[in-house]
Amino acid sequence: MAEFNPLISRLSPPPIPAVQAWSRAYDGSLGERINLSQAVPGYPTHPDMLQWLGEMAARQEFTGYGDIEGEPELRDAYSAHVSAIYGARLTPVNIHITSGANQAFMCLAMAAAAAGEAVALPVPFYFNHDTTLAMLGIRTVPVPCDAGFLPDIEAVKRVAASGIRALALVTPNNPTGAVYPPALLAEIFEICRRNDIWLILDETYRDFLPDGAAPHGLLDVPGWERNLALIYSFSKSYCIPGHRLGAITAGAKMVDQVAKVMDNLQICAPRAPQAAVAKAIPALVDWRRANKDEIGWRVAAMKDVMSRLPAWEISAIGAYFAYVRHPFRGAKSEAVAENLAREAGVVCLPGAYFGEDQDDHLRLAFANADAKTILMLEDRLKSLSL
Repeated sequence: MAEFNPLISRLSPPPIPAVQAWSRAYDGSLGERINLSQAVPGYPTHPDMLQWLGEMAARQEFTGYGDIEGEPELRDAYSAHVSAIYGARLTPVNIHITSGANQAFMCLAMAAAAAGEAVALPVPFYFNHDTTLAMLGIRTVPVPCDAGFLPDIEAVKRVAASGIRALALVTPNNPTGAVYPPALLAEIFEICRRNDIWLILDETYRDFLPDGAAPHGLLDVPGWERNLALIYSFSKSYCIPGHRLGAITAGAKMVDQVAKVMDNLQICAPRAPQAAVAKAIPALVDWRRANKDEIGWRVAAMKDVMSRLPAWEISAIGAYFAYVRHPFRGAKSEAVAENLAREAGVVCLPGAYFGEDQDDHLRLAFANADAKTILMLEDRLKSLSL
């Protein structure tokens, strides 16, 4: 057989299908399976969204190629939306639409770094960021985090000065749920600017932050476009993960570089969903706000469950995720997660999937389960043994 690219062949298989397979051995004795493995919206898509998707899919005009950077109406609507959130002055030239947030990260990684160069990720990291860099031949440099899973600022300073091309962060974080305070992000961005490296900020879960001030003030920094790129996903906020739609907010020069990558990856993101989302951004504000409140209730339910399980500990929680310390010290997190799926019907991800020294943790993607289902976790976790 011909050889495979070692940058691909040495990677592990995709983790979500692997952990979901464990639960096939669950006998149902404790009730229905609880799938907390993947960050998917746990409530239905708005009927108007479904109608717009159908209408746009039936239009002849959307069967052809579109602009590489995205449909003009979506770039216009989204630039206005981001401008309103941050009090910034963005225009469509600052927006590039992609087929999901993972593709947005791949485009930015390719635009920022070449094979053999390095990009820094905090540990624990989002596994798709790590594997994307690995398959591109870009080295990953770890950035340690503190007890609250926020990047250690002294480590950021050292790593930023080491010759990396970019630092990639996720807030609210995947896998931990930790929310990076605006002051911390401002300090990190200043370090990136001093070292003339990119800060890639994945804000996929931005819309599920509690009400209050903007997530950060980085778009107010003069010349921000020389060092900053933001990632967003429409999948979570509009309940359309199957339609694969994301966005990059960056300077016009970075958007130009991303267009070169996109032209070779996909030419353009799916056009009908873009047209539908352009309508949904201004029309579904109240619905999105209600969904954010619903996620807040699920956070409260998760905290309530864990408060009655002293052997288990929430290390961090927010948006879609709880990063939980399990009671089986010294055990491999993969073994704990597999047992939990097989014996208790609870599917989650092992901490080891998110970097070194994470075996004490499991990631519970609780947002796709309602509060009633989350409360069922108490008996499931109590029943677990190794």
